[in-house]
Amino acid sequence: MIVFAIVLLVIGAWAVMVFNGLIALRNQVANAFRQIDVQLKRRHDLIPNLVESVKGEMKFEKETLERVIQARAAAVSAGQGGNINEVLAKEGMLTQALGRLMAVSENYPNLKANESVKTLMEELTHTENQIGFARQLFNDEATKFNIKQQVFPTNLFAAMLGFSASALWELPADSPDKETPKVNLTV
Repeated sequence: MIVFAIVLLVIGAWAVMVFNGLIALRNQVANAFRQIDVQLKRRHDLIPNLVESVKGEMKFEKETLERVIQARAAAVSAGQGGNINEVLAKEGMLTQALGRLMAVSENYPNLKANESVKTLMEELTHTENQIGFARQLFNDEATKFNIKQQVFPTNLFAAMLGFSASALWELPADSPDKETPKVNLTV
């Protein structure tokens, strides 16, 4: 009887440690996502200023500007819902729209010479880099959390305790960032 009680006590202590470990990892994933959220908010705040600054020069690129504005609106509304998969998708669309805006703006010498546009572009580039670092941290934490749930013997109890795998922040399938860059040195 004493042996049975000791075995139950050991199993109970182990279950508490597993549960607490999973809770800690889930909270680290949530914290990492909030770090991304801070940077995304900064990006969302910069975009209207950038669009206003380039609007006069880029009269012929109305469609590009509208895509950025629509993608920003979709990303902001997705962030308010808290659904990580929706945020991932909408922010991916915004990243693509911003990439297109930055590429197209290279064709306008007046924009490149405009100090306020240059400053906004630099701030946006810095923010994009910060988002990249935050995404890496998020993916690292999400991977740790997912691995912890999938390894034996934790995998026997994780689903019963209400844990599920966390989505990773990935590039959309149709992202131009997935393409191999083409280098031409014959200029």
